[in-house]
Amino acid sequence: SEWSSSPFQQLSGVTQTCATKAVGWDNVAYFCYPFTVEMFYTQEDEGVFPYSLPQWPVLYFEVLSLDFWQRYRVEGYGSLVLPTCPGVHMLTIPTWRPVGLGPVAEMRRFFIGGSPELEDLTYIRIPSTFKGKRLSRFGFRTETTGSVTFRLCCLQQSRAFLENSALRQRMQSVLDRLGGFSQQSSVYNVLEAFQRARRRMQEARESLPQDLINTSASAV
Repeated sequence: SEWSSSPFQQLSGVTQTCATKAVGWDNVAYFCYPFTVEMFYTQEDEGVFPYSLPQWPVLYFEVLSLDFWQRYRVEGYGSLVLPTCPGVHMLTIPTWRPVGLGPVAEMRRFFIGGSPELEDLTYIRIPSTFKGKRLSRFGFRTETTGSVTFRLCCLQQSRAFLENSALRQRMQSVLDRLGGFSQQSSVYNVLEAFQRARRRMQEARESLPQDLINTSASAV
């Protein structure tokens, strides 16, 4: 909630098929599938934000495998909350998959392909249709399968930050002007004091007797 995106924004996609290679004891696939998502947060009640942080967007993903006979299997589900801090992030998310009851389901998966799947991907975390306070997953059997590593480059922009930056720039320009005015006024005060001292010295010189001024001048 409170998040939106452009109507032309693609919010889901499917990667290409990638062959795995052995790295130690693991089979690793490098998809190199770049994607870009741009989302907007709209704050409705300004009084709530300082006390409760907004829920950040969640990325859901599903891993499938395809064998030589074009049989596909669900290898794992996972989700991650997009980082709240801007920058480059490397996140490794463990995956899991549903498991059927008894060995028949696993034999069907091995020989025929196909496996139990989730109809709603939001069930990985909290289903979108869930309205209660406690979510029970009792009886839902799963097993861990592997992990997926994401390299995320996050960029954040805020109108409030831009307004504060513009306000700081305006205040800085005002302070600069005030500083210039104060410097000019100080120079003017010094010049005015010098002129007053010069006038007082001339008035004192004119008030002295003429013979005293001539005597001091000849002595010099």
